[in-house]
Amino acid sequence: MNRNLVVGTLLSAVFILAAITSFFWTPFDHAALSIPTRLQSPNSTHLLGTDHFGRDILSLVMVGARTSIAVALVAVGIGMALGIPLGLWAAARRGSLIDEVIMRGNDLVFAFPSLVIAILITAVFGAGAINAIIAIGIFNIPVFARITRGAALSLWEREFILAARVSGKSGLRISIEHILPNITNLLIVQTTIQFSLGILAEAALSYVGLGAQPPTPSWGRMLADAQTMVSLAPHMALIPGFAIILTVLGLNLMGDGLRDILDPRLRRHRV
Repeated sequence: MNRNLVVGTLLSAVFILAAITSFFWTPFDHAALSIPTRLQSPNSTHLLGTDHFGRDILSLVMVGARTSIAVALVAVGIGMALGIPLGLWAAARRGSLIDEVIMRGNDLVFAFPSLVIAILITAVFGAGAINAIIAIGIFNIPVFARITRGAALSLWEREFILAARVSGKSGLRISIEHILPNITNLLIVQTTIQFSLGILAEAALSYVGLGAQPPTPSWGRMLADAQTMVSLAPHMALIPGFAIILTVLGLNLMGDGLRDILDPRLRRHRV
């Protein structure tokens, strides 16, 4: 049994379960203010303490997990939906003008980090979770396009692909029926990595005020609120910080474990 996969899956499952649970139950109303109980350290009533408005931090973390996971999930979905077809198309038309345009377009997007793209989008449409999704999704497109193209190019000269071409199959049909199934393992691993990076990006955007807006809880927003309270209530910063760290760590470990299991070269090496 792969240890990285087990540990990563367990860590990821904890936060995914917390996010799902927050839809129908949290220990307290995450939006309820209670000034008399503000800045409480973790105790029997508030297991993770309260913030500067008296809100229960455990409830905020649970709902914040929902926000972070939803933003990252949709953003990665956008990257996959657009990046994978572009990568397959570029590989099928390798060396052509289409291939060159797609790859230079990828280079152009890579020149602007997701935070810069988010600032540009926010300047036009305003801050919010939707704009954070668009920014992170745009940045994911060239990632999946490059990974897909690189993996597909290594297959186009293989014998079974040459046989498919001789049989009269079109480039589109070969890409769908033969190329894509053979690079799915690589794409699964890359998806877990981009998902963890998406959570980090969402936290960063929320921290600078470009992500989810109040009253919607977000781990990055919680860190921003805690930065002036560190000396009075360090748990306000430590708890969302650890939530981000553990979630990203879990997804990365899960990705490493999946790579070890799905990569045939690594399997042969272990044998």
